[in-house]
Amino acid sequence: MTGTERPAARIAIVEDDPMVRQYFQGIIAMEPSYQILGMAPDIASADALLTQSPDLFLLDIGLPDGLGYDLVPRIKAQTSAKALIISTFGDRDTVVKAIMAGADGYLLKDSTPQVILDGIAATLEGGAPVSPAAAIYLLGFLRAEAEAPGPIATNPENRLSQRETELLQAFAKGQSYKEAARTLGISPHTVGTHVKSIYRKLEVNSRSDAVREAFRTGQA
Repeated sequence: MTGTERPAARIAIVEDDPMVRQYFQGIIAMEPSYQILGMAPDIASADALLTQSPDLFLLDIGLPDGLGYDLVPRIKAQTSAKALIISTFGDRDTVVKAIMAGADGYLLKDSTPQVILDGIAATLEGGAPVSPAAAIYLLGFLRAEAEAPGPIATNPENRLSQRETELLQAFAKGQSYKEAARTLGISPHTVGTHVKSIYRKLEVNSRSDAVREAFRTGQA
């Protein structure tokens, strides 16, 4: 490895179905810059992976000893790893609970291998990829929270501008900086400027946290 090359991203897979684990392993092997750190069939076994400096967890929801998103708070508390949910469950309740638990993205298992690889890449880069079917539920939850009476009070100085709200909505759909720039008709540099403002106002450090905080305060 030369001095300009990045070390391979270390990915941990938590999935109870052996055939699906093998399928994910094959997909990840397609990308030379990724490596499998380890695999676990349940939450109890995944605890051992927390100490091995993973960069990303690929998490199933329906595990023998619990729900995959219940592991997310421990991942966030004990590691700097990202948590990408990939599940057959695409219902509104599951999607919202996973994102509110701190998941960085949510893909469905029927996604193509390329979509899964793109989702992993986006998550590692700080994005929040969400399958279109899951995004519908997430945006529906966002709208319902915004319309609910008595939203959480926010300092007027920290209220998001209309453009910042539009940008977060683009991120909630899984768009990258470049895609959001095209959607909003602005430059990627301007997107970066808005992101810094959003982080400052919401007191967060990642796009996924910004989306969740905007939902929580009824600002998106």
